[in-house]
Amino acid sequence: MPNERRVARKVTALPTSDGAGVNLKRSIGIPALDHLDPFLLLDNIESDAAEDYIAGFPEHPHRGFETVTYMVEGRMHHRDSMGSEGLLSSGGAQWMTAGRGVIHSEMPEQEEGRLHGFQLWVNLPAVRKMVPARYQDIQPNAIPEIESSYGNVRVIAGEYSGVKGPINGIHVNPLFMDVAVKGGAIPTIFVPAKHTAFIYVFSGEVAVAGHAVNSDTLAILGEGEAINLSGDGRTLVVAGAPIRESIARHGPIVMNTEQELRQAFKDFRSGNFV
Repeated sequence: MPNERRVARKVTALPTSDGAGVNLKRSIGIPALDHLDPFLLLDNIESDAAEDYIAGFPEHPHRGFETVTYMVEGRMHHRDSMGSEGLLSSGGAQWMTAGRGVIHSEMPEQEEGRLHGFQLWVNLPAVRKMVPARYQDIQPNAIPEIESSYGNVRVIAGEYSGVKGPINGIHVNPLFMDVAVKGGAIPTIFVPAKHTAFIYVFSGEVAVAGHAVNSDTLAILGEGEAINLSGDGRTLVVAGAPIRESIARHGPIVMNTEQELRQAFKDFRSGNFV
């Protein structure tokens, strides 16, 4: 039998703001958890009040990592310097490899109502930090959903029960799932033994190997090849291969050295960024 992953540590999401004043909760990229190799940041944007999200994320640069946006509910519009555009609607996702550089914006496509989404930052290894930028726009109907007696699993990246998610060509071989657990236990989620793995519970209560995790809590999982979830709630399940390289970061740029970081900002200021 595969080794069962258990909760190694729990981190409570920290209220903060970003962009042009968007209120959110951050669980990776805070003093309690600076990063979780290969993951650099996890934000949860969730509000029924337009003033919490309406300012959005106007144009800003990225270099050296990947941004993943997943919409639970609501609508956001993406536009970038590659000429890519995408409408993120409820259940949709985008995976943007910033590589050597991209300038993009993510703005609400609604003026009222509920908006709920996540943004995850995934590091790139040194050999891939300067690859050409790439954008994967995944519509809701392209994300497979596996139903069981005690819950549903939406597979954005990776594989579950023989079903593969639509995201492809990502260095860290990621697993990214939206799991709704409904009053019982869902079939086992298998994950490579060497991957870093965590869950982020955003509704109700979800237990990992019987250890309860409350809403707005990130649980870092220990070693093993199997994740067993039960309870009554909804959670992200995320895993990826660690990179194990030095990190030099400032705002929207993530490189390996301070010199590379300075060069990135110099390129941006001189208009030689992308």
